[in-house]
Amino acid sequence: MASTFTNLGVELMATGENAGTWGTKTNANLNLAEQLLGGFKIQTLNTAGSGANTTALTIADGALTGSAQNRVIILGAVSPEAITGNKIVTFPLLTETFYFIKNSTSGAYTVQLKAVSGSGATVTFSTTDKGYKLLYLDGVATNTGVIEIPLATAGTVTETGTQTLTNKTLTSPKIGTSILDTNGNELALLTATSSAVNEFTIANGASGNAPRLSATGETNVDLDLLAKGTGHVTIMGATNPGSLQLNCEQNSHGIKLTSPAHSANQSYELKFPTGNVTADRFLKVASVSGSGTTGIGQLSFAEVSGGTSWQAVKTSTFTAVAGEGYFINTTGGAFEMDLPAGSIGDEVSFIDYAGTFDSNALTIDQNGTEKIAGSTDPLTVSTERAANTLVYVDGTQGWLLKNN
Repeated sequence: MASTFTNLGVELMATGENAGTWGTKTNANLNLAEQLLGGFKIQTLNTAGSGANTTALTIADGALTGSAQNRVIILGAVSPEAITGNKIVTFPLLTETFYFIKNSTSGAYTVQLKAVSGSGATVTFSTTDKGYKLLYLDGVATNTGVIEIPLATAGTVTETGTQTLTNKTLTSPKIGTSILDTNGNELALLTATSSAVNEFTIANGASGNAPRLSATGETNVDLDLLAKGTGHVTIMGATNPGSLQLNCEQNSHGIKLTSPAHSANQSYELKFPTGNVTADRFLKVASVSGSGTTGIGQLSFAEVSGGTSWQAVKTSTFTAVAGEGYFINTTGGAFEMDLPAGSIGDEVSFIDYAGTFDSNALTIDQNGTEKIAGSTDPLTVSTERAANTLVYVDGTQGWLLKNN
């Protein structure tokens, strides 16, 4: 009875056959088995100007010459030529095994892997995929399927080169490593110091709960968000305006800082005071640059008071401040009180300190083109013991007398 061969070309010797050559054939089988287990083959796919074509991987019975009789197959092109068309690589039927296939071709063309005939499953390297694929051939008699097995589906990536990250764990990635998205754009850049012990953790949230970015490592660790250049950190809005919540230490209560609704069309900015925090003061808008919806307001700490803030006696010309009251002493001669620029509701009060307004009058002068009682003329107060309060209304009437 004559010898037979397996689908991968290993010779199966019949009883009584191959007398005198059994040892040679056994050694040939062992060499072939070694090649099948770990053999390495470079398979060129092109000749000059060949364009799109098909390359058949073969099985040689009892020999080491079959291109499909290697575990690792590198698909390349004849140097220095690049492939000039889409390529097809076929595998023999009935072959049930697995391969590591590397696409080392140059040129922006696809390489398809399929059975030599039939319509079984196929695997294709895209025009930009120049990596490895792990393939399984199912060995179906007339319609062999070529099936890709994802490499390291839930493995660990320790290499420092370019990697496709799909359900991978990064262990000790090199500082300065860029993680890219599927389009090759930088998604993240890993930075650290040589003595780093603090890290950040990204945790998924269960249904109804938020995912979390937290600092880990030592006790009491800050978490920094750093914008680049003149950029800023933005709290985005969705169906509601953007809102920043500040929680209690048990995260069971919190207060929110919330943007105006979209319909308000507001983009103004508030800058906190430049001075130190002072007790018994409140925040007010001290000045505004720009205007309208895009104005920038500078906040300051203003004095908390139950009424007018009365000042020391005045004996010469001065500029009043909104919210203050003045004892005016014109014994030494008449002088002016210059009003500040007015905002609606601002008040300035004055009293004839020595009862001398009738002989040395007080002149109240408005700021710029603002008005007093609808007039651009200064106001002269010549009534002995006069006491009054001016309140700013608007640009039409300006400052009006509040009481007689």
